[in-house]
Amino acid sequence: MSYTIKDVAKKANVSIATVSRILNAQSGYSEKTKIRVLQVIEELGYQPNAIARGLINKRTHTIGVLFPKLSSSLVTDLLDGIEKAAGISGSSVIVCHTEYNGEKTLKYLQLLSEKRVDGIIFASEVLREEYYQFLKKSNIPIILLSTESPSFSIPHVKVNDFHAAYSAASYLIEKGHKNIGMISGNKEDMIAGKPRIEGFQKALADAHIPLSEENVVYKKGFSFPDGVEGLKELLKQFPSVTALFAASDEIAIGALSAAYHLGIKVPDELSIIGYDNLNIASMSIPPLTTVSQPLKEMGETAAGMLFKLLETGKAPNSILMPHQIIERFSVKERI
Repeated sequence: MSYTIKDVAKKANVSIATVSRILNAQSGYSEKTKIRVLQVIEELGYQPNAIARGLINKRTHTIGVLFPKLSSSLVTDLLDGIEKAAGISGSSVIVCHTEYNGEKTLKYLQLLSEKRVDGIIFASEVLREEYYQFLKKSNIPIILLSTESPSFSIPHVKVNDFHAAYSAASYLIEKGHKNIGMISGNKEDMIAGKPRIEGFQKALADAHIPLSEENVVYKKGFSFPDGVEGLKELLKQFPSVTALFAASDEIAIGALSAAYHLGIKVPDELSIIGYDNLNIASMSIPPLTTVSQPLKEMGETAAGMLFKLLETGKAPNSILMPHQIIERFSVKERI
């Protein structure tokens, strides 16, 4: 049986207008009413006609999300949060995989414009001038997620990478380590590369721990293979290292694997702390101590900001999300 908006209104004991406002993320109802209506919609399996809704309010109830790398575990958590917020607002999500490719990114932006998406979440990559100009010309609202733009005034949701990296290095120092190394991502990456390197270096400098180029290995990305090769390189240039800060959990897991094959015991001989708190961090052997980013909450917050922007027309303030150290068993206190 196909249910209508009238059926939803009747079962929820509200007016058709109230159901319509909730579906279109408009104001004029209580949170209790919203929850009751959404529950009825789920119970009945009601599917609002997106085309009809679009004709009324000039919206398609779809948003686009651009990620540079879909294979990353980080993306899964961010997307979970985005889809949760989109579901509550009665919207669908179109996910685009850009592969850090400028031409491919512009093609996706063109596609999303042709699909008349209501807005875009641009995640984990630098917003180039050509992307910004296209979006500005197309008049498509945008929120940045896990990235920011020093050049353009666009709201963003992210963790302070400098402070989070500082916390990670400080944690190792507090555990008594002085020979501390880092495996970094691309040092030219202004979003997650350079700030994490600088946070690490500042923590060591503030603790008056000697610091040189030998302390850091720079890789092209934040992947498992980068961690495997990165640890081998670090041991060659800094053989006295007792603790490692990895700029991502995938790098950290790669370093754990390399340590195992090299016969290095973690954490007895080498302590390792990661960054992200992905699901795999609790599954590694030993379970990985790491800096947690609230990834799902970040995705949900970014989508919520976008829907608020669509509703009010006013750009929201950027939000810095909290980070914290999640202690497991890959770091040992050095006596």
